[in-house]
Amino acid sequence: MGTPTAAADMTEVAFHFNAPDKLAYVCRLARKAMRRDARVVITGGAEDLRRLDRMLWALGPTDFVAHCLEDAGAEMLRVSPVVLATHALACEQRDLLVNVGDAVPEGFEAFARLVEVVSQSDPEDRGRARERWRHYAALGHVIVRHDLVLREGT
Repeated sequence: MGTPTAAADMTEVAFHFNAPDKLAYVCRLARKAMRRDARVVITGGAEDLRRLDRMLWALGPTDFVAHCLEDAGAEMLRVSPVVLATHALACEQRDLLVNVGDAVPEGFEAFARLVEVVSQSDPEDRGRARERWRHYAALGHVIVRHDLVLREGT
């Protein structure tokens, strides 16, 4: 993919730092996005996605997030507002990509928005996030920073 001609053509990148529990935060983020009719892909490692799947199923009835895993079949992938996938490109274009993984998600440019969720307590996760930040900045993305500790304290 070549360099976009205007910043408006680029994926909006945001880092949500200091998540006390990354997966619990992603559950809330997915619920909020689904309530706004956004179609979401959450990408990360297979184990994190399995844990996230179980967490989403355990939410209360009023907080339910309709979702599926990437191997659910074409029809389920088409109708599910939230898809958990190890590879973002496994899904049709969606509005929002949420990354809980260690690497820049391949194909993130196909999404309007990308949210990187970063742990509060894991120094290795924070270090890998800094690498991803530098990668996006080198591509010319303007990055929005959301400090979750500051938001909760206000």
